[in-house]
Amino acid sequence: MTQSLTIHALLPVRPEILYRIWMSSQRHSEFTGSPAVIDDRVGGEFSAWNGYITGKNLALEPGHRILQSWRTTDFPEDAPDSELEILFESYTGGTVLTLYHRSLPDEQVDDYRLGWEEQYLQPLKEYLERATDGEEMH
Repeated sequence: MTQSLTIHALLPVRPEILYRIWMSSQRHSEFTGSPAVIDDRVGGEFSAWNGYITGKNLALEPGHRILQSWRTTDFPEDAPDSELEILFESYTGGTVLTLYHRSLPDEQVDDYRLGWEEQYLQPLKEYLERATDGEEMH
């Protein structure tokens, strides 16, 4: 069996900026504090957290949507890739980021929920607060 999770976050930048941060090897590495390599084209592969996370871009709508196959080295060998979908929706003052993570191994879903909150969304919020190039971020 597999599980899914949904997480929402309000972030104080435009969707286009947030999308570019997420899909940039350099900026992704900066906000997570760990190496990421991202080929930002449909069909392009990515890795994050020094290879712990790997996958492929299945659909990309700049500023709006990212759809990826996604797995970690903790997935059972016979487990299929999960599916990660991130939506960026404009609201007054920034972006509503909605993260849908589908087809996660049952026993790991709570770990990934915590990981998204602690290793991605909180550091991303802090990164945006620290950003010195305010013009580019809004």
